[in-house]
Amino acid sequence: MKAIIHTKKEAWLHAIRLRTLPLALASIFAGSFLAANLHVFRWEILVLASLTTIFLQILSNLSNDYGDTINGADHAERQGPVRAVQSGLISLAEMKKAMYLFGALSLISGLLLLFFAVQNLVLFGIFLGLGLAAIWAAITYTSGSNPYGYAGLGDISVFIFFGLLGVFGTFFLHSLSLDFNALWIAIALGLFSTAVLNINNIRDIESDSTAGKKSIPVRIGKKAAIRYNWFLILGGNLSLGIFAISSGSWSSFLALLALPIMIAVGLGVQRGKDSKSIDPYLKKMALSTLLWTILFGIGLIFF
Repeated sequence: MKAIIHTKKEAWLHAIRLRTLPLALASIFAGSFLAANLHVFRWEILVLASLTTIFLQILSNLSNDYGDTINGADHAERQGPVRAVQSGLISLAEMKKAMYLFGALSLISGLLLLFFAVQNLVLFGIFLGLGLAAIWAAITYTSGSNPYGYAGLGDISVFIFFGLLGVFGTFFLHSLSLDFNALWIAIALGLFSTAVLNINNIRDIESDSTAGKKSIPVRIGKKAAIRYNWFLILGGNLSLGIFAISSGSWSSFLALLALPIMIAVGLGVQRGKDSKSIDPYLKKMALSTLLWTILFGIGLIFF
C-alpha cells in the first residue's frame, strides 16, 4: 500500500526525496578523499561542491516528479511511492517554480565553486559548460518534449555525472591536476549510482512500460536487468581492486567491508516479487554506496 501524503509539507519532502541525497554526496566525498591523499584537499571546494550536487539532485528529483506526471508515468496504477504532484497537494505550476529555484541555486553555488577553484578563464569556461550540462540533464531526464529518461539513456547520464564528473571533476577542482588512477574510483561510483537507478527502474518496470518509458529494465526485461544489477555492483568493486593495484593503495580495500551489504541488496532485488518488496533496496544501495565511499576514504588516508 502506498504511503498517504496528508500535508503540503509532507508532499514537498516526498518530492525532494531525502533518501537520494547521500548518493549525491558520495561522489563528492570520493573525489575529496583522493585529493586529501595527495595533500591538495581544500575545505571550500568540498563544501561548495557538496552544496551544488545537493541542489542538482533536488532539482532532478523535482523535475522527475513533474515530468513523470505530465508524461503519464505517475498514473493511478503506479506501484512505487506516491509522488508529490500525483498527490494533488502540489500543483504543476508550484513544482515548476521550485524547479526554477533549485536550478538557480545550483547555478549560483556552481559559480561560487568555480570562482574559488579556478583562476584560468579556459578552465572556468569548461567547467561552467559542464555545470550547465548537469543542470540541463537534471531537468530533461523526464521533463520537456523529448525526455532522455524515456529513451533509456538515464543510466549513461548517471554514470557520467555521478561517476566520471562527480569524482574526477571534484578531484580536479581540488588539485588542478590529473591523476588517472582516480578514474577507477570514478568508474566505481558511476556503476554504484547506476545500480541505484536500475533498482528504481526494476521497481517501476510495469508502470514505466505502460507509460512508454523505455528504461533499461523495460527494454531488456526484469531477469536481464537483475543480471545487469549484479554487473554494476560487482564491477564497481572490481574497479576498486584495479585502483588499489595501479596506485599501490592497498589500504583502500577497507571499502570492501561494505560489499556484504551490497551483495544483500543484489539478492534482495533478485528475490523481490513486486515493487513494494524491491523499493527498500533503493535506499539501502544508496546508503551502502556512501558507506563504501567513507570506508574507502578512511583506508586511503589513515592507513
